[in-house]
Amino acid sequence: MSKEQDLSSPDVRKQDRAASGAPKSGWAVSDRFSWEEIHQRVLASADEEIASESRELFFSGITAGFAIILTLIGYAVGSAYFPDNAFLAALLYPIGFMYIIMGRYQLYTENTLPPVKLVLTRLASLPLLLRLWVIVLVANVIGAAIGSLILANTHVLSQDALNMALGFVSHGVELGWWDIFFRALFAGWLVAGVVWLSTAARDTISRLLIIYFVFYMIAVCDLFHVVTAASEVLLVVFHGGLSYSLLQLFATFWLPVLIGNTVGGVMAFSFMAYAQSDQKRYPEVRVLTMREVLFSMKGGRPFDTPRPRPEWTEKQQQNDGPAA
Repeated sequence: MSKEQDLSSPDVRKQDRAASGAPKSGWAVSDRFSWEEIHQRVLASADEEIASESRELFFSGITAGFAIILTLIGYAVGSAYFPDNAFLAALLYPIGFMYIIMGRYQLYTENTLPPVKLVLTRLASLPLLLRLWVIVLVANVIGAAIGSLILANTHVLSQDALNMALGFVSHGVELGWWDIFFRALFAGWLVAGVVWLSTAARDTISRLLIIYFVFYMIAVCDLFHVVTAASEVLLVVFHGGLSYSLLQLFATFWLPVLIGNTVGGVMAFSFMAYAQSDQKRYPEVRVLTMREVLFSMKGGRPFDTPRPRPEWTEKQQQNDGPAA
């Protein structure tokens, strides 16, 4: 190519970026992200959330746990109306998850992909990740307990629907520890996939469809989600009348669901996606040392990534003028 031809060549469009540094449109095709661009957006989203205050995480987690009761109600009512048709019985199962994910509340299984990616790319520490997991999981269970207590002591559910809800746990216990674990593993993989696909989607309708069909599949395929399982276990405990103790339900049902969801979200998705990545880090921030990864509480927004200021703050500063 001659020098004249080179000078006349069109400029390559610069990639548009959000304030966090993540791409807000695709480089090759503006309305479609590449794999690496989705990876950057996942990191940017996790970077904002992992360093959130404990109080913020806790109350957001309680809200999410309470919203799961909507899923329990919808699934119980659907099962009561269509006891012999799993496809129709599960129609309302995703409703609680739609509230949680679209409302950006903290759900434990949503946090098995983005924060783990931060740790793997050494942008956040392992203790910071464990702090996030513990706070969110405990808060989710508390929120689910509040909702289950209400269901067990009121007539929100008809007797037929309540019997169906109580039977969910009995069915799970009968499967055995390893069957529960592997079903939960696939559910954890699916939920991590929701996070990835939602980040790749560019509009609300697409995200709603992704959430609905993935969680609908969890119900139809008889898989297990740790927070819905917690609501079902606690409903049985608060209602009484069944031959299961809380310790028995924890060890034989809820624990394998928790481990399965975690392994499915972390190992089956996060590690594989990490291996596929070119290890590019956006925004450009300091990478933690291995000592900091293992023993510090560093990570998230303290890395001086710019955060957008509210419009009213900028206008107020313009009206007030420079500080004296």
